[in-house]
Amino acid sequence: MDIIKSIEHEQLKNKIPDLRIGDTVRVHAKVKEGNRERIQVFEGIIIKKQGGGVNETFTVRRISYGVGVEKTFLIHSPNVEKVEVTRVGKARRAKLYYLRDRVGKAAKTKEKIGARIETGEIVVKEEVVPGEADVVEEVEEVVAPEEVPATEEVKIAEEAPVAAEEVKEEVASEKVEEVKEEVAEVIEEKATEEVKEEAKAEEEKKDEE
Repeated sequence: MDIIKSIEHEQLKNKIPDLRIGDTVRVHAKVKEGNRERIQVFEGIIIKKQGGGVNETFTVRRISYGVGVEKTFLIHSPNVEKVEVTRVGKARRAKLYYLRDRVGKAAKTKEKIGARIETGEIVVKEEVVPGEADVVEEVEEVVAPEEVPATEEVKIAEEAPVAAEEVKEEVASEKVEEVKEEVAEVIEEKATEEVKEEAKAEEEKKDEE
């Protein structure tokens, strides 16, 4: 992750309100006056949303004593304590700039009849309870089965054909030795037969003489 993105990610709120264009909301914003700090409520219609991430903003418009007033708030700003939805309005545009030219009742969006008035929340990032990560790591260490390293598996795979070739060579050498022994036995038998025949032939000659 980029350094700037990591810093911006730390500044994000865990949960933000689900705001829609055309809704009437009450924004509770913190205001500092010298050493004192108080909460100021600004109620109006959301006419636009823009930006993303830390720079995501929404603009609220209201008419105060016949004068249109617009305020832009940062959604992830720590000065915005909470946002309440008081009225769900109908809107078919992403930017309701046409309300600037309207006066009186026409400067409001039509209300959705039967719509639930509730402030939904969007989870931007999960809250990490300190200590949970360590516990999860310990459990994973205990439960994780022993795995054979990839290098050992490769060595075993490489040694397998070599071992098979060695076994084949041993079997072949044993067969060759067996054949040699059989041939030697056959030669010895033939030699003994020839010796016996020669001895018989000599005895017959002696008898004739």
